[in-house]
This record gives sequence, structure tokens and C-alpha cells, in this order.
Amino acid sequence: MSDHFENFLRLSVRLCGISSYDLMGTGYARRYFETIERIIGHDLLHRLLETFSALPSASTDKALKAAILNHPEFGPIARNIIKLWYTATWFQLPPTWRENFGALHEDRTFVPYPYAYAESLLGPAVGAHPAGAKPTGHQSWTLPPVFLPIPPECE
Repeated sequence: MSDHFENFLRLSVRLCGISSYDLMGTGYARRYFETIERIIGHDLLHRLLETFSALPSASTDKALKAAILNHPEFGPIARNIIKLWYTATWFQLPPTWRENFGALHEDRTFVPYPYAYAESLLGPAVGAHPAGAKPTGHQSWTLPPVFLPIPPECE
């Protein structure tokens, strides 16, 4: 794996609160990395990942928020990365972002991989299956949800 892809995976773990094992298990980690790189460009993605990798390994959520989530350029992209993992949809960057940093040719709201919805994180995060995408079993609605554990690196 490339250093940038590994940093993307580590950033995704911190942003989503899901282990790298579960993220890789979706089968879309590499594809999401490539999709984001295609949309925002090599340089911008790598600047975001370099900023993240410069944070101390034991950095707090407060440090992540300050360096990434509250950053005017990186914040909306980081939130889109979260939304991509959880909904399998890339949402167009906000109008203020486009005004400040320029419109990107590939930036629009779309589903990059139609079959990724079945592996999106939203269902497992709430202890359910993605609606209409996976069988839940006879009377599964009668059972309480089972939630994904929070990985130690996100606590």
C-alpha cells in the first residue's frame, strides 16, 4: 500500500470511528481513495493527508478538529469522506467552499459505486442492515440492534 493510501485509511478510521479492518472489509477503501483523488485532485488530497500525518499519533479529537475538521479548505472534504463511507455517496462541496477554493470539474453529488451502498457503514453503525440491500432474516426486527464496537484507536 502507498503511504498516501495508508494515511487515507488512518484518517478514515479517525473520522469515522470504525476500525481499518472494517473499512477494508467493505471492499471500497482503495476505490474511495481513488475517487476522492479524482474529484479533488492529487495535490489537495495529499496536502490533506500530509496535514493529518503530521499530527502526533496520540493526538486528541480536539487536535483533529483544529487541524482538519475546522480547517476552511480541508473540513468540508473531511466531512465528505465521512459521508462517503457512511452513505456510499459523494456530496458536492458547499457553495462557500467552491467560491473560496474554486469549482472542481468532477465535484457533484453522485453515487460512485452503486453496489457500495450494501457495504456502507450507516447500517452497521446503527445495528441494522442497509435498507433493501441485505437480508435481515425472519423476524429480525424483533431483536435489538447489534452495534459495531468503537476501535481503541478512536477512543
